[in-house]
Amino acid sequence: QVQLVESGGGSVQAGGSLRLSCAASGYTTSRSCMGWFRQAPGKEREGVAHIDSYPTTRYADSVKGRFTISQNNSGTGLYLQMNNIQPEDSGMYYCAALGGQCYGRIQTYQYKYWGQGTQVTVSS
Repeated sequence: QVQLVESGGGSVQAGGSLRLSCAASGYTTSRSCMGWFRQAPGKEREGVAHIDSYPTTRYADSVKGRFTISQNNSGTGLYLQMNNIQPEDSGMYYCAALGGQCYGRIQTYQYKYWGQGTQVTVSS
């Protein structure tokens, strides 16, 4: 099965940048559907960014223009470039994989594999 491990989180001041990575092991394929999610304390998990098999990227309105999701050619790496990070971006960030290809938006419950998360803390 696929295992996902996030890295790259840490503490950063508002306006700074971070690059999160998600390493996929086990069965992987190129152009697989993957996404980034986050959860702040006391808040519900929310989708941050998604990449499908075209590949087309989609972003939550709150991060559009600031974050960029990308995937390497082999499908073993997923990345989230976070620029101009704001305090409200703080939380645990999780990568997720559908476990195959898709075209267009999918529902959160369809993601089959999840990582353990990496913490992002943004100070004012």
